[in-house]
Amino acid sequence: MLVHGAFADASSWNDVVVRLQREGYIVVASANPLRGIAADAAYIASVVAQIQGPVLLVGHSYGSAVISNAATGAANVVGLVYVAAFAPDESEVLGAVEQGSKDSVLGAALVPLQYPTGQGAETAVEFAINPALFREAFAADLPAEQAAVMAATQRPVAASAFTEPSGRPAWKTLPSWAVIPTGDKAAGADVLRSMAERATATIVEVAGSHVIMISQPQAVADVILTAARGAATTAAERR
Repeated sequence: MLVHGAFADASSWNDVVVRLQREGYIVVASANPLRGIAADAAYIASVVAQIQGPVLLVGHSYGSAVISNAATGAANVVGLVYVAAFAPDESEVLGAVEQGSKDSVLGAALVPLQYPTGQGAETAVEFAINPALFREAFAADLPAEQAAVMAATQRPVAASAFTEPSGRPAWKTLPSWAVIPTGDKAAGADVLRSMAERATATIVEVAGSHVIMISQPQAVADVILTAARGAATTAAERR
């Protein structure tokens, strides 16, 4: 199951989905509400619970913080794959983690917006990426025309996603793999690498931007396939 991150949607996995399906895997690329870690994790956990059989959870960027929470306590999740992704520990806040990155330029590219909370006239803050800075901060290795389309179709993420503490992470009990784009200027390659190392993930570094699953879909699919086989073996050994 593939879970997208902030400023994106499930179509960001399209080229990876095709490759996994060719190998005979059943693939679900779920929507991620992008309203905050707890709410988003609860939604993804509900999708996972309705899938019969073992599930390998794959997350991109913020989507990996979500799967780290959603997989905790999920009996059918056998492994995690982090793609240009956050793997926060319990009580960590993504906004604070990002401040420690020397590689990320995303903060300066964000534009605050307002959205209705559903509580009367109350509104809350969400963030989008300034379209003029989208390619530089998010998708530097994609053609300018493609990046412009992505900027126009991006989905804003609630500010609470960056201020809400993460829960107990599933990477402490599940095998994990990580794809680290060496040119990531959004999450920051330095932060991604340190989190993946802490999670004792099997790390594969690939030259590319934050949207490595779009620019290098085969490399990402290869890691997911390796993880699927490895997680299946580990699950069988535990029985």
